[in-house]
Amino acid sequence: MGKLQLIKNAEIVNEGTIFTGSVVINGEFIEAVYKGKDNFPAISFDEIIDGENFLLLPGVIDDQVHFREPGLTHKADLYTESKAAVAGGVTSFMDMPNTRPPAVTTQLLEEKYRLAEEKSFANYSFFMGATNDNLDELLEIDPHKVCGVKVFMGASTGNMLVDDETTLQEIFKNVPYLIAVHCEDEFTIRKNREYYQSVYGENLSVQFHPLIRNAEACYVSSSKAVALAKKFNSRLHVLHLSTEKEMQLFDNSIPLKSKRITAEVCIHHLWFSDKDYERFGNKIKWNPAIKSESDRQALIRAVNNNTIDIIATDHAPHLLAEKEGNCLTA
Repeated sequence: MGKLQLIKNAEIVNEGTIFTGSVVINGEFIEAVYKGKDNFPAISFDEIIDGENFLLLPGVIDDQVHFREPGLTHKADLYTESKAAVAGGVTSFMDMPNTRPPAVTTQLLEEKYRLAEEKSFANYSFFMGATNDNLDELLEIDPHKVCGVKVFMGASTGNMLVDDETTLQEIFKNVPYLIAVHCEDEFTIRKNREYYQSVYGENLSVQFHPLIRNAEACYVSSSKAVALAKKFNSRLHVLHLSTEKEMQLFDNSIPLKSKRITAEVCIHHLWFSDKDYERFGNKIKWNPAIKSESDRQALIRAVNNNTIDIIATDHAPHLLAEKEGNCLTA
């Protein structure tokens, strides 16, 4: 028997409800949850924590982080970021593959698991990265040992753009586990960038970022991913949605456990809108870009009506020096 702890009379948030209650913890495990004020066993505890006037939540699972290891540890690593995660109540994380080198082979993926076993304070899993030519590697992965495959359907950081149509079809047709997608249409982005550069020159300010990576670029790509998933009955998860228009692609009439297509939004797209670029500049530049206030409000509504299924951080440390420059270089 481990250390016996009692957290008493907290406001417990769990399974869509909030209630006053107490939690008994035995060592590393929750032994029991009791509803009602002062409703707990009359036994001796090693430690009693008074939770009155406090919220008590389960450990948070963050399904999208970039902890920068290997290869980018001048920014962060699995030790520093998992420690920060646990300090903030995040007890499990799923790390993305666009490191250096990117995790696009079983060997490189296994190395990330080895590093996490040595360094991580939290529970962990890792996404395998897709490329235009590693389908065989994706199909060799044990689905029980990976949280999914990450497909960049629009170029972001790193060099993992999957833009070959045949490859995309084969991934959605054959990968038996979750496919998580970054959706921005590369052709639309390129067209917008060339237009604004031709009119305003090369040194574009951050205010042009949501004009280049606009709502149409997101919708063209995410609607394509959803169509492929429906065609092949794939298990699809669309990451960091940022536009009102994309919400029409998702269904809130289906119970979450029955969904084959799920949707994610990140905290920053719920908090900021394009009017905040003037104040914060490149510090709030990321992909997909922050959009309009109407987009932000639509995302909040989608969280509240269960069109969106999960909120993530997309935690991705950068040096301040890396955030300097114009909207194409920061």
